[in-house]
Amino acid sequence: MAEKLLELIPMQDRQTSFPSRLRAAGRWLARWHIFMIAVGIVAVAAFAPILAHQDPYDLAQLDILDGMLPPMSESASGYTYWLGTDDQGRDLVSAIMYGLRTSLIVGFGSAFLSMAIGTTLGFLAAYYRGRTDAAIMRLVDLTLAFPAILVALIILGFLGKGVFNVVLALVITDWAFYGRSVRSAAIVETNKEYVLAAQCALVPARRIIFLHILPNCVSSLLVISTQQIARAIAIEATLSFLGLGVPVTEPSLGLLIFNGYAHVIAGKWWMSFYPGLALVIVIVTLNLLGEQIRRRYNAHA
Repeated sequence: MAEKLLELIPMQDRQTSFPSRLRAAGRWLARWHIFMIAVGIVAVAAFAPILAHQDPYDLAQLDILDGMLPPMSESASGYTYWLGTDDQGRDLVSAIMYGLRTSLIVGFGSAFLSMAIGTTLGFLAAYYRGRTDAAIMRLVDLTLAFPAILVALIILGFLGKGVFNVVLALVITDWAFYGRSVRSAAIVETNKEYVLAAQCALVPARRIIFLHILPNCVSSLLVISTQQIARAIAIEATLSFLGLGVPVTEPSLGLLIFNGYAHVIAGKWWMSFYPGLALVIVIVTLNLLGEQIRRRYNAHA
């Protein structure tokens, strides 16, 4: 594991002695600490069934007598609830881990589908121009004219709750961001000599787009993706807080905040505070990661 980590360190940072290698690894981690935090968040969500003390939505594992315990309380079995419990006796640490899974599934799922649709249409608009460009851009303008949260509310009002429905609602509103951004980046690339040379050589358009232009637009896609994932998670949390997001059987951070909100006035602040804090950490980390990627690519441009 240490050798693989050292392989990622630039050659000029490597030294012969072991202490020097440790210092080089520390410098590398310091430069990419946001990335490591993001990887840790995804790992916690992915391995929630293993890391969590309980399945917070398995009634057989819940004890109603442990309901609404404050942070650092102990159960009858001696287990310490580090962040307390909710009104059903769920361990908040475990509930946040499981809620994080649903939030990331919605975020990554909607971002991937939106990127696939928006990137394809953006490249087509940039490459063919003319009527194709005009038609796609007018569709983008129409999509961006409506607030995403309003469109999502209307769609979920017809389709009902569910992770798939939330992802679908986000894809319908988010693909336009990719389409417009990718079109701008692709237009710059299509005017360069290597694209003109490929066109003169009668290289098929799909090869020019996906094998020549796309690799040079990866940096823009990565930055947009991290920001859109954070945006999708925030919108999903808002929808769940309003009662139109995911059902109670598929919890998310927004739903956990909603469940604890009714008890804040009674002084049970931890039931909404810690899921809200987790949501803020996830969104800020993803936005900072996007900014870090942007600075790195600009530095190498």
